[in-house]
Amino acid sequence: MSLTNQIKNQHLLWRAGFGPAVEQLNDLPDYSPKQFYKALVKASDKKPDMIDVADDALKGLVMGFQDAGRLQKKELGAEERKQLQQKNRDGIRSLNLYWIQNMVNSKAQLREKLSLFWHGHFACRNLNLFYQQGLLDVLRVNALGNFGTMLKQVSKTAAMLNFLNNQQNKKDHPNENFAREVMELFTLGRGNYTEQDVKEAARAFTGWGATVSGEFQFRRFQHDYGPKTVLGKTGNFDGDEVLDILLQQKQTAKFIVTKMYRFFVNEIVDKEKAEWLADRFYTNKYEIGPLLEDIFASDWFYEEKNIGTHIKSPIELIVGMQRLLPMKIENEEAFLLLQRVLGQVLFYPPNVAGWPGGRNWIDSSSLMMRMRLPMLLNQTDEMNIRPKDDDDQMMGKKDADVAANMKKTFEKGGRPINVTIDWGLYVKHFEKISRENLVDTIIRNLLQVSIRIPKELISQYADGSGREVFIRTATLQVMSAPEYQLC
Repeated sequence: MSLTNQIKNQHLLWRAGFGPAVEQLNDLPDYSPKQFYKALVKASDKKPDMIDVADDALKGLVMGFQDAGRLQKKELGAEERKQLQQKNRDGIRSLNLYWIQNMVNSKAQLREKLSLFWHGHFACRNLNLFYQQGLLDVLRVNALGNFGTMLKQVSKTAAMLNFLNNQQNKKDHPNENFAREVMELFTLGRGNYTEQDVKEAARAFTGWGATVSGEFQFRRFQHDYGPKTVLGKTGNFDGDEVLDILLQQKQTAKFIVTKMYRFFVNEIVDKEKAEWLADRFYTNKYEIGPLLEDIFASDWFYEEKNIGTHIKSPIELIVGMQRLLPMKIENEEAFLLLQRVLGQVLFYPPNVAGWPGGRNWIDSSSLMMRMRLPMLLNQTDEMNIRPKDDDDQMMGKKDADVAANMKKTFEKGGRPINVTIDWGLYVKHFEKISRENLVDTIIRNLLQVSIRIPKELISQYADGSGREVFIRTATLQVMSAPEYQLC
C-alpha cells in the first residue's frame, strides 16, 4: 500500500518531535518527509538557553547558607532544612511545567524530543533544583551533538554524582554504584563487562564529586592513583580515561543505537538495520546528527510496519494534544497529577534505569484515564482517580488535597482541569471540507492507524447542531479512541 505524504509527515513529526502543531496541518500533504526533516534540523540548530526557574528567594536562601558554610557542613536546623526542601520541590515543579510548555511551543522540536530521550537514558532523581537544572542543560545542549561529549559532561554533573553515590567513592573505600550504572545503563549494557571491571573502574572515579553550588570538583587526595585494569586495558586511569575505554567498545554504539531504534522506530528491532546504524554511529565517532539523518531520512523508516506502532508516553500524549489544540491552563497542579496518574513525571524516574516505555505505559486504569483525557480537558468529565502516594513527585503537595479541590470545583459547576482550548486555527483547517467528509478528514489528521469505531458512531455521538461544534466534538471523540494512543 502506498502511503501519502501526510501520513509519512505525521509519522516523522510524532517520532522526531511531539506531533504536528495546528499551524502545520495545511502543509502536511504538500511537502516530502525529507523536506520536513530538513526543516526540523534547521529549527533545532541553535544552542538552547538554559532553563532557570529558581526564584530569588531560593537563590538567596542557598547563598545565605553557603556563606555561613552550613550547607557544606550539613548544620541546618530542622525548620531550615524543611524550608529548603520545599523551595526545591516548588522549583522542580516549575521546571517540569516550564519544560513541558517548551516542548509544546518550541520550534526546536527535534532537540526537545532528543532531550526527552536522553532524560530517560540518563535517568536521575535528585531533589536539588540547581542540580536538576544543570543536568537538563547538559542534555539539551548536547542532545544533537556528540554522545561521548555528553557522556563525559553528564558524568560530571552534581545531579548524577550525588544520585549514584560517587560523593562517597574514595581511595581505599570505593563505592561501585556510579561505575556500575555508567557501564550497565549508559554505555555497554548488562552482560558486557565483569564485576572486576566495575571494581577497577570505581577506583578510577574516586575523588569525583561536586561543590554545594553544583560545580564538578576533583578531590585529588581521595583519588586512587594506582594501576587499574578495565576491559583488558591497564594503566593509572582516571575517570575520563575509563569513559574513553567504554567509548572505544563497539558494544557501546550497539547499545545506544538499539535503545534509540526502540524509541524512535519500532519496539521490534530490525537487527540488520540496527547493526548497520551502529557501525556508522561508531565510525562517525558517536556524532548524533548523522545517526538521526540515517534514521529519519531513510525510506525504511516510513515503511508501514513502523507506522502507528509506538505507544505514546504520557508526556508525548499530553504535549501532542496541546500542540494540536492550543490551550491555556490555569490550574497547573492538575497537570502534575495527570503525569502521576499516567505514570511519567519529569525529573522523577521510577529508578536509575528510567521509564521502561512500550506496553508498560498501558494498564487497565491508565488506558481508561488516557481515553478520558480529551473530555477532561474539554470540561465534560471529572478527574476522580488518585495515584499512589509519593511525596517527592507531588513536591510536598498531597494528592488528596489536589484531588479534593478539583472534585469540589467540579461539583460547584466549575472546571476540574481549568483549561481553555483555542479551537480557531484547528476548525479553520477544515473549512473547505464537505460535511460528509469531515469525520474521514479528522480521523486522517489525528490517527496513524485505522480506527475500529464505525464512523457513523462518531457522527452519532458528535454534536450536530452546527459545523464548528461538530468538528470540535468529533475531534474529541476520535482523540478518545484507543487508536489515538498510538503514533
